Amino acid sequence: MQRQGSEVAQSVTGQMSMSSMSFNGAMSKEDEELAKSALSTFRAKEEEIEKKKVEVRERVQLQLGRIEEETKRLATIREELESLSDPMRKEVNIVRKKIDSVNKELKPLGQSCQKKEKENKDAPEAFNDKNKEKVQLITKLMEREQLVSESERLRMKKLEELSKSIETIR
Repeated sequence: MQRQGSEVAQSVTGQMSMSSMSFNGAMSKEDEELAKSALSTFRAKEEEIEKKKVEVRERVQLQLGRIEEETKRLATIREELESLSDPMRKEVNIVRKKIDSVNKELKPLGQSCQKKEKENKDAPEAFNDKNKEKVQLITKLMEREQLVSESERLRMKKLEELSKSIETIR
């Protein structure tokens, strides 16, 4: 752009000097003043354009800096969000599977107990032990479910905080 401007200035100066030359080849003072004025006006405009370019470049750099900061902030929020997986849920699933397994074991033992009740004392004891284990597991499950409910409540609260944090970014 600057090259184009200097070409225009040279062209204007060249045209003025050719048309203004008298027979002896010299420019009149008036023409020289006009050429100098046009050239200084042109230079002033070029300087103004350069200043504007610098200002715009600085504003772009500022915006890029802000964008980088916000990107880092969003990445942190994403990491926090992903880290909210609940470890208690896994334990609850394990306990539920154990309950299912114990229930499967309990059913045939109950049948066996009824058949061999008169003949064998071991079957009823095993049945009672598995029943106690089931009750303990159910109690444990109920405790875990309470913990899971509390954990879910806390996670929802954290999600709401993160959501509000994201809204402040806008």
